[in-house]
Amino acid sequence: MRLFRFLGRLLLLLALLAGGLVFDGYRQLHEPLRVDGWQTIEIAQGETLAGVLADMQTRQWLPSARAAFYLRLYVRWRALGARIRTGEYGLDQNQTLLDALELFMSGRTIVHELRIVEGWTFAQALQAIRANDMIRQTLAADATADAIMAAIGAPGIAAEGRFFPDTYRFPKNSTDVALLRQAYAAMQKTLAAEWEQRAPDLPYASPDDALIMASIVEKETGVPAERAQIAGVFVRRLQLGMRLQTDPTIIYGLGSAFDGNLRRLDLTTDGPYNSYTRAGLPPTPIALPGRAAIHAALHPDDGKALFFVSRRDGTHQFSETLEQHDAAVRQYQLPAQPRQDARPDVNPEANSKPASPSRKKKQQGP
Repeated sequence: MRLFRFLGRLLLLLALLAGGLVFDGYRQLHEPLRVDGWQTIEIAQGETLAGVLADMQTRQWLPSARAAFYLRLYVRWRALGARIRTGEYGLDQNQTLLDALELFMSGRTIVHELRIVEGWTFAQALQAIRANDMIRQTLAADATADAIMAAIGAPGIAAEGRFFPDTYRFPKNSTDVALLRQAYAAMQKTLAAEWEQRAPDLPYASPDDALIMASIVEKETGVPAERAQIAGVFVRRLQLGMRLQTDPTIIYGLGSAFDGNLRRLDLTTDGPYNSYTRAGLPPTPIALPGRAAIHAALHPDDGKALFFVSRRDGTHQFSETLEQHDAAVRQYQLPAQPRQDARPDVNPEANSKPASPSRKKKQQGP
């Protein structure tokens, strides 16, 4: 009898202990983390749950020292195994240890953002990528544009204009190459879709020509309603064999030598991007155009304007004839700022007489 009483008491004690452990474990796993505000934690490749819990204990985020023990028991009981996933996670005081475990297993890592702006050059986009601390840099600091294109799987293609301006979201330690591949693929997809729906009878031999035109439109105006009008001016000039005579192409060709002012010498010095001395489109885009500019290049306005001049308020005055354009230049440009660099209004080639479509000085980049 005494043996049975002892065993009964022992079983009762064990049951009470087990119940106490279950209750304490439940409380520990459901108690809020001791996180001050919002904090981040990184799980490295190959790191175990025990290592993550040790890190959290070191930071004093756990409800108690025994909380880690209970979580490991819970993982074994539920046969969850080592299912935590690599990445950067965000935790706050509203989460429990079970919430943290579910988060680590879900792979819902913190997402960072990088914005590539319409009208940026490739160099500016690359600079933004290299300046972002959340992106792992794998490209050499002195890597050429050609080397970068080869690294993303597009060898032999000029880098300028090939990356779609957008806001890109990525987890910490995404590589520069991965981000560039994503932006390149987005531009390829966008250009192909817009090319498929293009207007008829455009003077483009390929989608690349449309991309070049879109980059010029992007640099010429930030006014949505004007994009198709400006594209229309340039398309008609191409169709008539007139030179584009657009300042942004020259500015791009000058590169770092551009000091904010265009001079007569800049307009008359021949070069691949001088649309005053050369007919047709420049050899590459001059910026990263957005979808609206691409659409405008492929759906230009069907008016008759061949010229436009800045009104100095962000908009432009469009003209059909050289006489109208000269009057607009006198109205909007000359009274406010007499020109010191007196660019020629008339193309020296006989009879065409196209004046510069844009009479403003545009900075390269945003």
